[in-house]
Amino acid sequence: MIRNAFAYVTRKRLKSLIILLVILSMSTLSLIGLSIKDATNRAANKTFGSITNSFTMEINRQVNPGTPRGSGNIRGEDIKKIVDSGHIDNYIKRIGAVADLVDHDIIRTQEITNSEDPDRAEKFKRTTMMTGVNDSSKETKFVSGAFKLVEGKHLTKDDKNKILMHKALAEKNNLKVGDKIKIKSNVYDADNEKQANETIEVEIKGLFDGHNNGGVSAATELYENTLIGDVHTAAKLYGNTEQTAVYQDATFFVKGNKNLDKVMKDLGKLNINWNQYNLVKSSSNYPALQQSISGIYSIANKLFGGSLIFAGLVVSLLLFLWMNARKKEIAVLLSIGISKGKIFLQFASELVFISIPAFACSYFEASYLGKEMGNRILKKVTGDVSKRLAGESSGTQLGGGAEVDGFNKTLTSLDIEVGMKIFIHVVIFMVVILAISLLISSFNILRKKPKDLLTDIK
Repeated sequence: MIRNAFAYVTRKRLKSLIILLVILSMSTLSLIGLSIKDATNRAANKTFGSITNSFTMEINRQVNPGTPRGSGNIRGEDIKKIVDSGHIDNYIKRIGAVADLVDHDIIRTQEITNSEDPDRAEKFKRTTMMTGVNDSSKETKFVSGAFKLVEGKHLTKDDKNKILMHKALAEKNNLKVGDKIKIKSNVYDADNEKQANETIEVEIKGLFDGHNNGGVSAATELYENTLIGDVHTAAKLYGNTEQTAVYQDATFFVKGNKNLDKVMKDLGKLNINWNQYNLVKSSSNYPALQQSISGIYSIANKLFGGSLIFAGLVVSLLLFLWMNARKKEIAVLLSIGISKGKIFLQFASELVFISIPAFACSYFEASYLGKEMGNRILKKVTGDVSKRLAGESSGTQLGGGAEVDGFNKTLTSLDIEVGMKIFIHVVIFMVVILAISLLISSFNILRKKPKDLLTDIK
């Protein structure tokens, strides 16, 4: 029967070719769909890997406006209560501050210079935005990819009077890793409520890179004019210590044996004024990224599921028409004593002979087309997400700094590979679909007697 199957497939070339093309197309789309999901998984794990099983403590802006400049005002003692709860393995706390460069200049664009108020330009002519943090490797702007360390080392909890500087700012002032500079408080800064006038000598521990995604309205919003400092230095700029400073936010990493949702619920029992604060899963700080990942997942699932369903329907229809045209052949085979099982085996063999080259070609076709389709889907999804976020934020007064760019970050690329594991999964799914299609299309004919089959022929 296998020999007969091969002979039939090679003899009925057009019919065989049509089924082969259907199987090829659907297998290719299924492979692309799974490959896009796999690439998205890897991109998501790479992005969110450092914030898995963590949550962030932020101010509740509905009732708590924060500092005069709108930064967070979380108390250090409240952060300590959470750290001492027994649930926390590690934590990151951030201070938002302003620091003026002493004897060095910030970077300004001609557009900013032309539009900036002269009085403000004079008061903040050497001002940088500083984020004080106890571990810069887990700082939001580095996690989101807005900043990337290119030289030196990250700041740790043991560092004092150390900073990370943008490489463009360092180049402008002929500075390098290991150099020491002086920074000072800005008395015009709204958050400098104590009117501190501290001058601090700091060492450049590392350089980072990154560029604004959109336009900015002030020099302090430029990535180039951002410093990342240790917590001690940032607190001192406002006349505080690490213990007395108020914090922009804090991110807590839960111990491996703890459930994140349960921990967040249990912390609500601590003696903290929870009306002033919110606890949110850290991944929620990247809504655009989550939306782009979800959007790509959705399209990939539809591509994979739709391919299998369409393949089942089309192949069933084609096989049904094929079987219907072979009633006389089936009647003759049954009349000479060939069992229905052997006849079905021939049909299955025919499908195998057609499917093998279809599956093999689909692997190479998906490898060729996958990247192109994946990038088009990525571009479409991220474009829609960006438009939606732009519409939602059109009435707000968000600036163009790194914090906002991190909030609006989406996936930028997908490394699509058609691996052997994905190929095997698709083959298994397609074989099941084809087997079901063959059963459906042949059942009604094989259950009839030869005489009935010949009577049906017109």
